[in-house]
Amino acid sequence: MNVVYFAWVRERIGLPEETVDTDAATVKDLIAELSAREDRYAAAFADTTALRVALDQELSDFDAPLDGVREVAFFPPMTGG
Repeated sequence: MNVVYFAWVRERIGLPEETVDTDAATVKDLIAELSAREDRYAAAFADTTALRVALDQELSDFDAPLDGVREVAFFPPMTGG
């Protein structure tokens, strides 16, 4: 699946996106797998309350299943004005 990182998440990880082979069942499981890779991933996912996730470009939550998902995007909460 394609994993996309935006804003400070991208800055901490050092990649805008990557293809990930995973057996993760949920977004939480994917975060755990990514965090275990390297310190830069652990730093990016240290506080999931500061993150939002979209699955195939639809906002979702961290308990959402990944079955059939092609793209996961991580980004900080958006503010508007």
